Amino acid sequence: MSSMIDFQTLILFVPIALALNLTPGADMLFCLGQGAKSGPRAGVAASLGIAMGSFIHALASGLGLAALISANPIAFEAIRWAGVGYLLYLAVKSFTSPIGSLKPEAVDRSESWRAWKDGVWVCLLNPKVAIFMLALVPQFVDPERGSILMQFLILGTILNIGGTVINALIGAFAGGIGGFLAQNKTAARVLQYLTGFVFFGLAAKLAFDSRG
Repeated sequence: MSSMIDFQTLILFVPIALALNLTPGADMLFCLGQGAKSGPRAGVAASLGIAMGSFIHALASGLGLAALISANPIAFEAIRWAGVGYLLYLAVKSFTSPIGSLKPEAVDRSESWRAWKDGVWVCLLNPKVAIFMLALVPQFVDPERGSILMQFLILGTILNIGGTVINALIGAFAGGIGGFLAQNKTAARVLQYLTGFVFFGLAAKLAFDSRG
């Protein structure tokens, strides 16, 4: 597979991908919020959910679906507002969920599963990711070197690996304060509200972002 992409292309693509992964964005803030709210396991699970959503976007880009979204304002707006609605839903959940849900002992596999699922949907319902894939990856794709779809997937995977590692570390680090929150309900409530405001802020950012 990797023979489809020459070494010089990888040398150029990898630093760009790393720089983009290190730039704070919606995915990073989402993992930070999940890790702080529900513990390290949920923070890492959220990063894996974001990774799955990003991989699906890469697949869609390779198949030409992202091109359709880019050219069709109605499709773009429909997906964007669905993403806004889902982020607002997560914000409301953060504001209204019991404080006990912030305790480390309450975090189990089902909690991690929810963090993973939410990460997938947050990523999938952000059309900016699809547009980003369409704008960046094709610059490194050479139709003469084989399957365009396979090249999309390889480059998308490289981009995804760096982002997943960074987001997982951020989610796990944020979750490290769970022990303190278990002993301090006032701090837990404050953090719960902060998490809700993070989701609300992401929804607002997505709502007011232009397509350009």
